[in-house]
Amino acid sequence: MKTKVLVTGGAGYIGSHVCKALHQAGIIPVTFDNLSTGYDWAVQWGPLEVGDIRDTSRVAAVMKDHAVTAVLHFAAKSLVAESVADPLLYHANNVGGTMSLVEAMLSAGVSKIVFSSTCAVYGIPAQTPIDEDAARNPINPYGQSKLGAENVLMDVARTGKLQVALLRYFNAAGADAALDIGEAHVPESHLIPLAIRAARGGGEALRLFGTDYPTPDGTCLRDYIHVTDLAAAHIAALDYLMTGVELCRFNLGTGQPVSVREVLDAVSDAVGKPVPVIESPRRAGDPPALYAANDAARSQLNWQPQHSDIVTIVRSAVAWEAAYQDRQDRLSKA
Repeated sequence: MKTKVLVTGGAGYIGSHVCKALHQAGIIPVTFDNLSTGYDWAVQWGPLEVGDIRDTSRVAAVMKDHAVTAVLHFAAKSLVAESVADPLLYHANNVGGTMSLVEAMLSAGVSKIVFSSTCAVYGIPAQTPIDEDAARNPINPYGQSKLGAENVLMDVARTGKLQVALLRYFNAAGADAALDIGEAHVPESHLIPLAIRAARGGGEALRLFGTDYPTPDGTCLRDYIHVTDLAAAHIAALDYLMTGVELCRFNLGTGQPVSVREVLDAVSDAVGKPVPVIESPRRAGDPPALYAANDAARSQLNWQPQHSDIVTIVRSAVAWEAAYQDRQDRLSKA
């Protein structure tokens, strides 16, 4: 009998890519998602259970019914601006939802969890690259809610009741090479898809926030990691928990910072058209550089990014954007 794992938020961007990676590894992903931001069409490699992770008894029942052996937890609110406007929503979903999930796990006798965290827990770092021991000082409610969820998991892990892997992503980007799944956020807030739409003429000119940073070209430096590489890290983390480790933390990034202008150049090359830009003042709270030290993931998980140079990331995103738009056009005419 094949192993089954519960994937909360498995109908979303990163969760669906991890579901495909699980399927390819011979593991059946059982997606639990309320479909508030995810899509049923993204659930292609296992059953879908529609529900809210704050419904503790329902989550526990799903775990028992499917006899899952572990949980990969992606279900969360993730828009920084929305979190500032409605912090209670973010703490209720991201912290409260994690607490409910842990209660369900303990009820169902499931002890292993891989958690989708974020570099936002670090806030504005004192130095780069950022390693796992850097101070966690989030600067917005989204980061605070992810930190709160981390703390819940870490505290329970220290009781011996859970085995926990915390995976702190940097900038997830790109799309599945087969174009089965990809980025389809509403609203879209990520740089690469917004730049692609601007270049293709399907959106407004891109707002470029800050051109006077102390960086080589004056724009922010960020660490972009291909979503397929992220998915591989989750399989590696799940395997790592199987060795008996109780608590581990890993930054998932390339360690190679890329500027906003370099991203826009890559998009222009891939689309064949320039990205129209409106230069704007810096946004409050945007540090000049954020990039990972990924030595721990490389050494302990034996993980190494394979698809995360910016050209590969952007080309995969451009291919997905075209395929997804074609799909939407066909559905609208059906």
